[in-house]
Amino acid sequence: MAAVHQLRPRPSAPSTPALVSDGLVCPLESGAEVEYANLDHGASTSAFVAVKAAVDEASLTYSSVHRGNGYASRVTSARYEQAREVVARFVGARADDHVIFTRNTTDSFNLLASVVPQDAQVFVFGSDHHATILPWRAEQLVRLPVPSSPAEAVSVVDAALRTSRAADALVVVTGASNVTGEYWPVAQIAAVARRHGARVALDAAQLVQHRAVDLALEELDYVAFSGHKIYAPYGAGVLVGRSDWLDAAEPYLAGGGATAAVSDEDTTWQIGPARHEAGSPNVLGAVALAVACEVVEEHREAIAELDETLGRGLVSRLDAIPGVQTHSIFGPTHDRAPVVTFTVEGRSAQEVSRRLSDEHGIGVRDGRFCAHVLVDALLARQGSGSTSAVRASLGLANSPEHVDRLVAAVRSLAPRG
Repeated sequence: MAAVHQLRPRPSAPSTPALVSDGLVCPLESGAEVEYANLDHGASTSAFVAVKAAVDEASLTYSSVHRGNGYASRVTSARYEQAREVVARFVGARADDHVIFTRNTTDSFNLLASVVPQDAQVFVFGSDHHATILPWRAEQLVRLPVPSSPAEAVSVVDAALRTSRAADALVVVTGASNVTGEYWPVAQIAAVARRHGARVALDAAQLVQHRAVDLALEELDYVAFSGHKIYAPYGAGVLVGRSDWLDAAEPYLAGGGATAAVSDEDTTWQIGPARHEAGSPNVLGAVALAVACEVVEEHREAIAELDETLGRGLVSRLDAIPGVQTHSIFGPTHDRAPVVTFTVEGRSAQEVSRRLSDEHGIGVRDGRFCAHVLVDALLARQGSGSTSAVRASLGLANSPEHVDRLVAAVRSLAPRG
């Protein structure tokens, strides 16, 4: 199939922010062209037009950060610190919380793992993304089983913390599953953790683009998310949260910017975000992330309305196709982002995703979504003979027509469709 792409103007849905990819047209193997239906928002999103404009503007004066007194350096440094303030407001950070820019959510959790006290225990559900399961030291990690209901998730945390004898404890919870889009009982888990004196870190990579997060209001200790999943695909992520562990630990990276003083005998490290941001930071990525946060905050109501429109009935429509099975942690009616993961009898997930693209102009993801434990559990729990699945994750680049096209395309691939 020819790899030819072109852009045609297509107005975005009313009141929703415009994307640079609006109107992308892709060729089909039949030789026809169709508007591309990007149903892979869970992997990466296109950029907001406003985000690209901000990056283009910042590029004009791009310079070193905190390294000089020249005009461009001062402007760039101001933009970088302003981005930090915007992100802090976006997640309801407390006055003494640190906002540390990273590469992505995975980088953020590896940073957090490097500052957790040595004697702490870390509790993580096996249903989480690899980014939240793998960074911790083996002797610290307590892996919790995949729950079958929100109530079970809360009770599992309660029981685990009740038996813990660690001086410090950290509970890691996912805001929305990257596999199924289902929302987790974050508030209830946080309440249990507080009762036991434990801290809570929220993986919000799949959440902040759909629902607001407020660290202070929800009494969460840390939150991490990525720009490329919130319409700012410029290589930046962020970790926001309590300063004490961050200031007490060794720097995540050793190098310039993290140092207050270096001599032949000793090194004194910075206190604050700079302690863990050694080297020249991704200023443009930070600017992009901050602008995306502002855009999402401004359009929260419209985004929620579009999520409801796109997700309404999606799971049940696919479930109604003979030979198609959708998969969920808490049940098919549990509240979720507009995401559905499914398998088609007699066809591999790879074949389904390829044919959706080549024959229908639909982009989805297939595999185990960097959440192997969860996918294996779901496929086994629901009696699927498959070893991987297909995920359709919708967002601001989509319209109801894309949903209808997905359902019709899957029906054509189903053995009894």
